[in-house]
Parts: sequence; C-alpha cells; structure tokens
Amino acid sequence: MGVRYAGGSLRLRADGVRPASADRGGAYGSAVLPVHDTGRTVHRVGVDLDAKTPRGTRVAVDVRGRDAGGAWTEWREAQAGSPALLPHAATAVQARVTLWGVDGDEAASPVVRDLRLTARSVPAAERAAPQQQQAAAFSATVYATREGLVGGTTANGHVIQPNDHFVALPSRRGLSPNGSGEYSVRVCGPARCETAPVWDVGPWNTHDDYWNPSSQREMWQDLPQGRPEAQAAYQDDYNGGADEFGRQVANPAGIDLADGTFYNVGLNNNGWVTVTYLWTDGGGTGSPQLNFSSYSTLSDGSNGPQVSAAQYLLNEQGFDAGTVDGAFGPNTASAVRAFQQSRGLSADGVVGRHTWAALLSAGSEPVLRQGDSGAAVERLQRSLTAALGRTVSTDGAFGPNTDDAVRDYQSSRGLGVDGIVGNGTWGALQAGR
Repeated sequence: MGVRYAGGSLRLRADGVRPASADRGGAYGSAVLPVHDTGRTVHRVGVDLDAKTPRGTRVAVDVRGRDAGGAWTEWREAQAGSPALLPHAATAVQARVTLWGVDGDEAASPVVRDLRLTARSVPAAERAAPQQQQAAAFSATVYATREGLVGGTTANGHVIQPNDHFVALPSRRGLSPNGSGEYSVRVCGPARCETAPVWDVGPWNTHDDYWNPSSQREMWQDLPQGRPEAQAAYQDDYNGGADEFGRQVANPAGIDLADGTFYNVGLNNNGWVTVTYLWTDGGGTGSPQLNFSSYSTLSDGSNGPQVSAAQYLLNEQGFDAGTVDGAFGPNTASAVRAFQQSRGLSADGVVGRHTWAALLSAGSEPVLRQGDSGAAVERLQRSLTAALGRTVSTDGAFGPNTDDAVRDYQSSRGLGVDGIVGNGTWGALQAGR
C-alpha cells in the first residue's frame, strides 16, 4: 500500500497515501510481508535493515509472532541492535515495513534495499514480561469521535467508503492488515454494540496503546491502563495539554469510529462508548485459527476450531453469532441463516462449501496477481481452499500454485481465465459460487 518495488528496492509511490485519522503530512506507505514459519519456538526477532533515509524521512519495521494455536501477538517495532521481544512464544513470524516521506518531494522517499530477520529463542529471564491473563478481554470507557473522511485512505490502505465499518486506535500495535479483522474491538454505544476491525491509526497520537498494562505501553507509562493520553491531556493538562506531536488536544478521544459504526452503535454526536479490545484475551489476538487444509461442513451441534472460525467471521461481518466458543448452537445457526440470505444462498443454517467460500472471502476486493503478497492473498487462498475443495497453501504469497488455483476456479465458474483476481473473481467468491 503506497509503495512500489523496482530495481531491487522498496520506495514510496509518487501518489503515496496520507493516513486519514492521523495525517501528519508527507507520503506514507506500508508493506505486510509473507508469514515465515520458524520451525521452532522463538521469542525475539532482530532486524538487519539496509535503507537510505533522506532528511525528514524514516523507515520502521514491526514484527509479530503467531503461536501454535494460530493466535497472533501485537506488532512490536524492531530496530537495528534492539530486537523486538514478542509478548509470547511464537512458531511463525511476520514483518511489516512502513515508510514515511516528505510532502511533495518524491526524491526524498526512503529506500529499502534489503531486510533480514533473525528469530530466536531466549532464556526465560530475558523474555518479555507475560501479558496479564484475564477472564475476558480488556474493556475501557473512552470518548469516541466520528472519523468521516470518506474517500481518504486509512493506515492499512483501505479507502474509506460511505457508511463504512471500522475503527482507528492511536497505536500501530493493534493495526489489522487491510481486509482483515485480526485486531478488532467491540464498541458499545447508546443503542447497540458492534464488532469492528482496527484499520486506522489515531486519533491524536500514534504510539498510545492505552489498552495495554502501563508497564507495556509504548509511551506514557505513568498513565493507568485504559486511560488514553489525549483524555489525560484534555482533562488534566497532562503533557501540557498536548499530544505526542505537540498539538493542543481539543477533545479526549481515544477512538475514531467510521461513519457506519458511529451511527450503528447509536451515536449522533461524539460521545463516550465502552470498547473491548478483543485481542487482549490471554495474550493472542481477536482472531482464532482461520487457515485449515480443508473446511468441514458445520451444523447445529458441531464443535471445534472450525466452528470458532465460522463464529468469528460471522461476527466480523455483522451477523451476531455470539461468543466465539467453538460450539455451534442456536445463535450461530441463526447468524448463518442471516448471512446466507444476505448472499443469496440457501438459508439452511449449515456451513458448507458455498457458505465457507463466502465467509472466508468477505472483505475488500484488491486486484491480486502473481507476485503479490500479504493478508489479502492469504484471505484469497483460504477461500479458494473452501471453494475448490482442495488445499491451497495459505502462506500469503501469490505464487504459481495460487495462480493455478485461481485459473481453475475461474474456469470452473465460467469466468475469464487470466489468473488475475479482480472484481469478478472476488464477487463470485463472496457470493459463495
């Protein structure tokens, strides 16, 4: 998003985007790299970065880990000589490279020439302090503002639509890849609650992960857990009443809501909401395991991790399946039927191949082709596994095998066979064809 790879280097595009919620001026771009299985348990990830950073530009490398159960840690920044300590042990790692440029000066773009990761285990005494275990995900009452900014671009590359559904939080640690709900919140307002993905960074700050225990926050470690810096600045003149950029804080906002989410929870003006940060339950993320070599038919009475995956995906699309507990009961069946009706499928409450394909592919529709990588490719690979009834490797890299699967799908559905995933192919998958 906002970057181009040419001549062996990664740099900002000439039309680089500017994140909507926390626009600080200057071009911006980010690339989420494919997942790498480590083959062993690791706790620390170091980086060796070869980059040119002209005056006023910078490059950041964030990493995260996935455990054997499929749960992701939050993102943590890794710097040369300062490896990132993951919140818990992982068996796979992923990197995100973010570039910031100078407004109106493409020549001043940072240039990334090489990036190498080193993942290793460390003695127990050197590991990151374990995240606090709790019976439920952490919740806080915070002030919400309406993001608006239709047509703008979020920090993960999503182009904001009218009546959109997502949120912005003031730290990149909980930023989901575009089209993903791996980091999601449950927002409860005056009328109802909604589960929405974190797709933007802001308001006010960009390093304020206030939902984490004070000792684990990026900044402002003297503030209590659950209190945004902007709220403390506005109410108590904390930091001289300013945010991290020195701007005077004009409201106590700790979350921005996209228009659809804002009005759906019952807000007509900015106001207080209760937010649950769903990835904070037990140190993983809000997303259960979604990648399987095959997808079983599920119905009332089914149990297990694939039921959890279906429940999570239903909730993410706004169909209330209740708690993600791996037990297929009446609430899940009702949500399945409502989802099926919305996609023009037979509303039988059974999650079969067609319903799986529609659920797994739901989200944005970026044009994908061989050579692409990232979360959208992984989502495509999952949905092809369900639609074709055969395993398509879910590694987030669009290589020859994925290209073959796309062409097979296009041919079997009467679509133009070109190996390019555009609106037609996404539309067929999302309709459960």
